[in-house]
Amino acid sequence: MTDHVPAEPAPAEPTGRIVLLTTSHRVAPGVLSWPAWQVLHAADRVLCADPDHPQLPYLWEAGIEVAREVPDAHALVGACAGGRTVVVLPGGEGDRRLTDGLARLAGSGRVAMPELELLPGSYDLPGARLLDLVQVMDRIRRACPWSSRQTHRGLAKYAIEEAYELVEAIEDGSREELREELGDVLLQVVFHARIAEEFTADAAGADTDEDDEGAADGGGQGPFSVDDVAATLVEKLIRRHPHVFGDAQARTPDEVKEHWLRTKAVEKQRESVTDGIPLGQPGLALAAKLAGRVRTGGVAVELPRGEGIGYELLALAARAEAAGTDPETALRAAARVYRDAIRAAEGVS
Repeated sequence: MTDHVPAEPAPAEPTGRIVLLTTSHRVAPGVLSWPAWQVLHAADRVLCADPDHPQLPYLWEAGIEVAREVPDAHALVGACAGGRTVVVLPGGEGDRRLTDGLARLAGSGRVAMPELELLPGSYDLPGARLLDLVQVMDRIRRACPWSSRQTHRGLAKYAIEEAYELVEAIEDGSREELREELGDVLLQVVFHARIAEEFTADAAGADTDEDDEGAADGGGQGPFSVDDVAATLVEKLIRRHPHVFGDAQARTPDEVKEHWLRTKAVEKQRESVTDGIPLGQPGLALAAKLAGRVRTGGVAVELPRGEGIGYELLALAARAEAAGTDPETALRAAARVYRDAIRAAEGVS
């Protein structure tokens, strides 16, 4: 009688690998990470169901054959049999049918699943969501009956309101409200820039908004876009920070301010220190701004004297500015305390 020796089990067949290669629509097509290019070149098959996928022309140019299909989960697992690697390029909205099917197969325990990998082929850079904002604003401008009729002058009041709401969120200290109000201020910038793209010489003189009071809406300088706005700001920031982007030296905030004012004076070539001060701002802020320009500009001028509370407030604003206090902020803080005292007297929590 001989001992029975059990046969060695047959080695398991390699199950292969499924790679879901995602890309960001906020990054230029064809700009992929090195691991993504390595996987694409080494894959046995590359599949994409979207014939308009922005990456396709660049993959074909790189010599990568892409089949315009994505099988169901069962077929995809079968395509990986024998250790093959299949790369799938999902569309912009992904492929829930495929991913849900793979999840069900993996959870069943009845199928030898290939290795599953989610590989980001490109990443959003800081500020990438601003591209989404520009696209959304463009669509709203074209499709919304209200937004499509707005003008610079018609929207001006909202810029003021949103700025005040931002200040209130800062003073209240609410991080959630601060984030929202910053977005509302940003909306004003993007909205105005989108309107500016449509500028024509004829439209500049047209009264297209009932609230415009017949004023020109455009300034006669030609169209520009949000990219032009950003480019102008970038150039200004670099030019006015020679201590950061150049060889100038600045070790204190006062020295930085000196650089800023000196560069600004050369740029603007103003005749008076009062040039560029908006007269429509709140009175205390206006008075403090004028006093600050006089002080930094070294202009020998005395505060005007006169009867009435206006002159007293002017003197207080100048004194506050000289002491480094924003009188508008100080008065608003005191007014908020006054408001709380009123509510307390009324028994309102």
